[in-house]
Amino acid sequence: MDIFAQQLVNGLVLGSIYALVALGYTMVYGILELINFAHGEVTMVGAMVALAVMGALLGVAPDLPGILVVIGGALVAIPACILLGYTIERVAYRPLRQAPRLAPLITAIGVSIILQNVAMLIWGRQYIAFPPILPQATFQIAGAQVSALQIFIVLLSGIAMAGLWFMVQRTRLGRAMRACGESREIASLMGVDVNRIISTTFIIGSALAAVAGLMVSAYYGLAHYYMGFMLGLKAFSAAVLGGIGNLGGAVLGGLLLGVIEALGAGYIGDLTGGFLGSHYQDVFAFLVLIAVLVFRPSGLLGERVAQRA
Repeated sequence: MDIFAQQLVNGLVLGSIYALVALGYTMVYGILELINFAHGEVTMVGAMVALAVMGALLGVAPDLPGILVVIGGALVAIPACILLGYTIERVAYRPLRQAPRLAPLITAIGVSIILQNVAMLIWGRQYIAFPPILPQATFQIAGAQVSALQIFIVLLSGIAMAGLWFMVQRTRLGRAMRACGESREIASLMGVDVNRIISTTFIIGSALAAVAGLMVSAYYGLAHYYMGFMLGLKAFSAAVLGGIGNLGGAVLGGLLLGVIEALGAGYIGDLTGGFLGSHYQDVFAFLVLIAVLVFRPSGLLGERVAQRA
């Protein structure tokens, strides 16, 4: 039972990160019906930029409190990812908006590869360690060891998700986004600036990706130019699992995927004597995803993206 509780906590932490990244996928798909496969690399860039800024701050002021160093890294990483996300939409996707669906999909994969290689040229092939500046306090909760960092990740993710839900459901911008999701043509006739709304969607998703990238690097203690590939695949899988185009589905899919992965790596791995352990943790997540798509292709909460008029 202690193993189950511990892996459940680990899964909720991972799932919170997956959900943040999945929200970027599902918002873009909800409006454009485009799978932005470069979104995982935006997360990677956020982590790399944040670590570079944090390293520079520690080099200048080594006695600076750790939380201020992290905030400084985030304050640079978020605008950097916002600019990157806006540029990707403006340069790579907007000219192909009327093209066949395969064209922007291939472009997204190409942008992903380009970002990986640019990051490799800038930061190198080596892993970049997260500086040991955060509190290491742990708490005993229901038989599980929970660190202060894990609590912070879950709380910050929850606040970000709640803020996004409030914006989409209760603000004028959110109403415009939902209108574009129903029909960009009709929304344009009603006075909505569709181009601005799409750019804003990419900006919001990129900001969440920057936060998620910082969380991943802090949680695992390192970052790498290739880290966005698998993270992006899992976040995309989470969006599909919950019902792509559905914000609630992205959150549910991310949490479920994180829990399944953690239980598969720890609890089931322990039952099999380590035969199916952490090295095969991705298998469990994608097996469940395949099963859901076979029996419920629209995802657990269904797809709320309307057919275009």
